[in-house]
Amino acid sequence: MKILITGAAGFIGFHLSKKLLEKKCEVYGIDNLNSYYDVELKKNRIKILKKIKNFHFFKIDLRHKNKIDTVLKKNDIKYIVHLAAQAGVRHSIKFPEDYFKSNMEGFFNILDLSRKFKIKHLVFASTSSVYGNNTKFPLKESSNTDKPLSFYAATKKSNEIMAYSYANIYNLPVTSLRFFTVYGPFGRPDMALFKFTKLILQNKKIQLFNSGNHFRDFTYIGDIIEGIIGLISKPSKNKIPYNCFNIGGGKSHKLIDFLDKIEINLNKKAKIKNFPLQTGDVKKTHASISKLKDYSFYNPKIDINTGVKKFIDWYIKYFKI
Repeated sequence: MKILITGAAGFIGFHLSKKLLEKKCEVYGIDNLNSYYDVELKKNRIKILKKIKNFHFFKIDLRHKNKIDTVLKKNDIKYIVHLAAQAGVRHSIKFPEDYFKSNMEGFFNILDLSRKFKIKHLVFASTSSVYGNNTKFPLKESSNTDKPLSFYAATKKSNEIMAYSYANIYNLPVTSLRFFTVYGPFGRPDMALFKFTKLILQNKKIQLFNSGNHFRDFTYIGDIIEGIIGLISKPSKNKIPYNCFNIGGGKSHKLIDFLDKIEINLNKKAKIKNFPLQTGDVKKTHASISKLKDYSFYNPKIDINTGVKKFIDWYIKYFKI
């Protein structure tokens, strides 16, 4: 199977590429290697992938539609997993234009090229942030998504609407995945686990918003990857071939409890400076994963105790601490 993965140098894109290559797929990775976070980390992910047979990397910005067109045309690719995006709720408050360019214009290019090349299945990343401050849990795919709290969430909700319209008009098989707080080795430096670990080891204070009393459905990267792979060859067979799934751990944990797991694994207490809940942040996420379980036998296995330990072990080895 030939698969195009956008955002191949990213956290999820790297792990997905690696797992698909291990399964003997041919992977065509696209990434612009932008500087939103540590470019060296992204480059190191690509170095690892390049050592594996059947990985092909192209440094391309999503806005360069003609270059992506060439990759698809030359390689007869029929499956796309679109993970490239400008991520981060807080960054979107200061730099909304970045999100429009990448998440709207970039997504349109992928969507339209999928139509042009008659892609058999386009799977793309949405986010749990589309649910805003819903108060009825667990969150179901049918829960209200009309009131996103950040522009990042608004762009992702827009992607879902755009995708549905292409499925309806052009019979394009598309699946949206609403990711819930993904964590694990080779993770994103702007996420809590990475930031907290780094600051604790440096004896610096961590900024703890809402006193750590908000809840997140932390989902281990290995479980996420198994979930994606289980869907690639299973497009919707509905009259309008569009699907939308939550992909999470199915449990919600307080951030302060998540921090406690980090402290235990580092054998070191955090220095904390408390702040109010930030603009754009939701108070709680908790995914209902029954729809995905029924559709593809998705079954997350890694609890946060095990997952945090796996990350800490990787971090200490990677940074030679």
